[in-house]
Amino acid sequence: MSLPLTDHAQRRMSQRGLSEDAIDAALTYGREVRTRGAVIYAIGKKDVRKHLADGVDLRAFEGIQVVCVSDGTILTVYKNRDFSGLRDRRRGHRRAA
Repeated sequence: MSLPLTDHAQRRMSQRGLSEDAIDAALTYGREVRTRGAVIYAIGKKDVRKHLADGVDLRAFEGIQVVCVSDGTILTVYKNRDFSGLRDRRRGHRRAA
């Protein structure tokens, strides 16, 4: 694994049965989303299809999400196929003048 893990992230990997290979796959092949002060690497259906065409099988890692801070430290990891939480919640809202 190329990035440092917090103790919390190590515990969550163990509790959720996520391997270092899954985390590495998300960091290497997943989409990068910057939201709420974090960088999230996530593997979704589109990412699986795209990389499968290139000969990389990510089906076992679909839904893996890795949350990092700006310095690259991994805060937590989880598996969730619902990516609606990755959207910028401020989009569409006007700022007060």
